Amino acid sequence: MSAAAPGPASRREARGATPAATPEGAAKPPPKAGRNLPMAIGVGVLLGGLVLVSVLVRKEAFVVLVAAASVVAAVELLNGLSKAKVHPPTIPTLLAAAAIPAVAYAWGPRVLAPALVVATLTIITWVAVEADSPASLRDAAGGVLVVLYVPALAAFATLLLKPDDGVARIVTFIVVTISSDIGGYAVGVVAGKHPMAPTVSPKKSWEGFAGSFVSCVVAGSLCVALALDGAWWAGALLGALVVVAATVGDLCESMIKRDLGIKDMSNLIPGHGGLMDRLDSLLLAAPVTWAVLTLWVS
Repeated sequence: MSAAAPGPASRREARGATPAATPEGAAKPPPKAGRNLPMAIGVGVLLGGLVLVSVLVRKEAFVVLVAAASVVAAVELLNGLSKAKVHPPTIPTLLAAAAIPAVAYAWGPRVLAPALVVATLTIITWVAVEADSPASLRDAAGGVLVVLYVPALAAFATLLLKPDDGVARIVTFIVVTISSDIGGYAVGVVAGKHPMAPTVSPKKSWEGFAGSFVSCVVAGSLCVALALDGAWWAGALLGALVVVAATVGDLCESMIKRDLGIKDMSNLIPGHGGLMDRLDSLLLAAPVTWAVLTLWVS
């Protein structure tokens, strides 16, 4: 007569696994979304309120806020790159991070490109003059990456503010981009089953992307029609393009963090990680929003 098959507990012990904890001592499983939701919502509302106050008080206050955020995000990215032994020159990179958004607001899009060229040449020259590392080319490329990724994209937010209805454009930009996060989060948590990019961002699903798409199109149509007196279809187009840009921005930052071997860019913001972790969607959505509103919303 054969021996009875080992039960689940015996199989776990045979594999060397720890037996399941008792209900009294069991730790609470992590939330499906992977974050402290109440803390994330509270901090998100606080950050949104800070942006709203800055644009309502004075446009220049928003420009200062964008420049400050650009510097903080650049510092986080520089620290992340250092973990991969890439050390861009700090001084010219952070000066560019602070100056480029302000330059764009003061002199418009025609000066943005020359400003980026000057920043790039300054970083390359700085590294060439120091030339004390065999990885100088890599360091220079890292500095150019930071400039093109953070202040160059953030500058489009200040360009959005420049017209007479700039405050409404900023509100539209923020509401539509945040709608992507909210719609994707809500649908992804409830119904997310098919990962979009499992090796880069396991929690991002195609179902969540569908939720982001619907919420962005609705938010874009309403914001453009009601806040900017534009055509609803221009708002729908804005929402459709922003959801793609926001998703790509999120995936790009996730890819960078994966390659650097880090979970968050920093622990600056409770419940959110680093500032760069909150700006990833906004940065790529800013030029898309500026282009759509410039072309189709007068």
